[in-house]
Amino acid sequence: MRILFAIPHYFGHTAAPNYGSERTAPELRAQVTRSCLASLWQNFSEAQSLADGFRQDFVPANPRLSATITIALCTTGDSHLVADLAGCPFHHVSTDAEPRYLGFECHKALRSGLGQFDYFGYLEDDLRIADGLFFVKLAWFNAQFGDAALLQPNRFELADDPVPYKVYIDGNPRDRTLVGPQRGDGQPRLSTPALGRPMAFQRVNNPHSGCFFLSAAQLARWADQPDFAVPSAAFAGPLESAATLGIMRHFRIYKPARENAAFLEIEHLDPRYLGRTFIPVAGDPPTLRWD
Repeated sequence: MRILFAIPHYFGHTAAPNYGSERTAPELRAQVTRSCLASLWQNFSEAQSLADGFRQDFVPANPRLSATITIALCTTGDSHLVADLAGCPFHHVSTDAEPRYLGFECHKALRSGLGQFDYFGYLEDDLRIADGLFFVKLAWFNAQFGDAALLQPNRFELADDPVPYKVYIDGNPRDRTLVGPQRGDGQPRLSTPALGRPMAFQRVNNPHSGCFFLSAAQLARWADQPDFAVPSAAFAGPLESAATLGIMRHFRIYKPARENAAFLEIEHLDPRYLGRTFIPVAGDPPTLRWD
């Protein structure tokens, strides 16, 4: 399998910061971005091995799952931390785009790979994948339900202080205007056995995950639409629109249902909600409260 990833990367403090790339210390933001890049190599490339003590050597691990990956890191001007990302291979795509519209430059980078890759991934630079079966699951879902249905991962945040907790952050939005103009066709809920268990997938009010992952056939169909890579802020803002508006218009978006939310998931490394809006409360088990 050949996979092309495109990642918008920006760093620069602003007078009215709203995102981690605008308010985080540079060394912390560089570490977050390194974790994002590293996770792709660690889970999907040949950069995996098993320690063999008998031979005092290493043997390849997960050869049936590994892929050939290419990462395009899209930046604008000098507002980036590329110099701090040495050792995590990527192709640096320098642009002069407005910072919050960088995601649409990533769309162009993905389109340039049509005919050369089997899967295409877009993800913000503070997301981390830790599931080596991620694309196996996506391919299975596509085979089960067709290319018009798109499975989005559930995005989550973790905390261990003051208590351990995990929360999926993209449930129903507080602002009902952010539900978005989704396609209305298709079944609202899909259910089928997988891995020996029943698995459910749900059409959701909030399709946003800060990312999307498409097969070559899916990207080719979307790239043929007149709105592809056209900058927009119509869904919540330009960052959210780059990740979600186009796929929301052209695919039936599903997420793993709450009862099996971990079937496909992605970690948000810059906690924006857990510990700020959602406060962990000690107990047995720990719980949350709204701030």
